[in-house]
Formats: sequence, structure tokens, C-alpha cells
Amino acid sequence: MSVGVLGGAFDPPHLGHVELARTAIAYFQLDRLLVRVVAAPGHKHVDTDPQTRLLLAELAFAPFDEAEVSLDHSARTVDSLEALGLSDPVFLIGADEFAAFPTWKEPERVLELARLGVATRPGYPVAALEPVRSGLARPDRVTFFPIEPLAVSSSAIRARVAAGETVDELVPAGVAGEIDRLGLYAAK
Repeated sequence: MSVGVLGGAFDPPHLGHVELARTAIAYFQLDRLLVRVVAAPGHKHVDTDPQTRLLLAELAFAPFDEAEVSLDHSARTVDSLEALGLSDPVFLIGADEFAAFPTWKEPERVLELARLGVATRPGYPVAALEPVRSGLARPDRVTFFPIEPLAVSSSAIRARVAAGETVDELVPAGVAGEIDRLGLYAAK
């Protein structure tokens, strides 16, 4: 059974996350995709409580039968993978995250616990990522795969909502509805 892991703050989840999941499921022929909503990310501030972000992620990834959304109480990837105890999963990240991979907590241990599936996009040259991959003890554990680029980020979505602008074209419909219903990210 092939298992993928997609972790993040998902504050909020957006169409870029959904596209990454869709493409990875097909590319790696995943039987399961564990979507892990990090309760207290060690690397970034979150505006929304974990249970709300969990709800938003459940809505965003609902179209995928393979997706199982849950809360992750580990702030770091290596700790999360240790706790999951999976047999050779594919941990999915974007190219920009991979560029910083050597600065992660125990990156070589991450590669012992999981293969990395690195989503690349036009405009982010794979050649710029090769020095990161070749600097790892196990570069064979890293696979680059292309995704359709979407000009979207969670921070831009939060800013647009705070400015009173629509985000309907940036997030799944259910997520947009909950952002509106709960008054998330609105200017205070």
C-alpha cells in the first residue's frame, strides 16, 4: 500500500494544496493520503485555532477518497513521522520548502523515515534544487514531480479577506463558505 503524507498549517487550505494532493495521488499512485493539520507549527504563526483549521482541511480534501485528514500534535516533521510509524511513506512538500530542507530538524532522519515528493512548478527551476538534493546523504530518497502552478498562498488569502475581497477563486467552495460563515481572517 502506497501512503503519502501532506502536512501543514492549512490556515486556510487553498487550491494550491488541493492541486498538490490531486497530482501526488496520481503521480505516486497513492492508496492513502494522510493530510496532517499541524496544531502548533514550530515554523510559522497561525491565525486560526487547530479545530477550525482541521474543519477547513476536511472540507478542502473531501473530494479525495484517499485523503484522511487529522490533527498533528507534532510541531516538526521528523517527530510527526516518528509518531506515525509508517512503512516508507512519501512526504509531500513544495519546491520552496525543499530549498530550506537542510535547515529542518533532523533532515537526514526525515529521509530515513520517508521519501520526499517535491512538487515543482514552472518558474521554479529544478536545477536550483539539485544542489540541495545532491548535498543530502540519501539524494535517491527525493523525487521531483511537476504540478500546475497556481498563484495562491494562505497569507495572501488572509490579506484579501481582511481587505473585504473575495477569495472564491482561491479556495474550495466549502472552505470559502466556512471562512465567510465563521468570519475568519476579517479585519479586526
